[in-house]
Amino acid sequence: MSNNRYQKKNRHDTNSDMINLVDNLNRAEDLKFNRRAFLKSAVGASITLGLATLPFTGLALTNKKEAKHRVEIAKLADIPKDSAFNFTYPTDDEPAILIRTKKEELKAYNNKCTHLQCPVFYEKEESVLLCPCHKGYFNVETGHPMAGPPQRELPLIQLEVEDGIIYAVGRQTRHE
Repeated sequence: MSNNRYQKKNRHDTNSDMINLVDNLNRAEDLKFNRRAFLKSAVGASITLGLATLPFTGLALTNKKEAKHRVEIAKLADIPKDSAFNFTYPTDDEPAILIRTKKEELKAYNNKCTHLQCPVFYEKEESVLLCPCHKGYFNVETGHPMAGPPQRELPLIQLEVEDGIIYAVGRQTRHE
């Protein structure tokens, strides 16, 4: 069957552009601008962008280590067994707490409750960190919440003792 026959069949006896829409169809352009061609272009652009950002991804992964910021906290002899000492780390605006436990271990955490940022205090009798705002309790050994509204553990401050002086050397946020 000829192409003219189909065109005559779809043509109405009017000169309105809206009724004679078959005149603007071009088979070559339909094949050029179809859904498959669009998807191929989109996938190609995505792969190109992904490859272009690959060097930056590698650079970000290699620089993941935080530069150690070593700050002197106190002398070990100045902190008695089963007591706490407040200090700031890594900046002067961020409070922290150092605890020398009954077992003579040193633990340090950020001194802000993970619930509403209230300060935490060391309770000797129960050997816990207490947030008095909403009665949140944290384990001194791990920093994990034991009771109350806090759901996340306190960020751990890494310590080093050298020549009888305690240093804060890094901060570790752990979410399990």
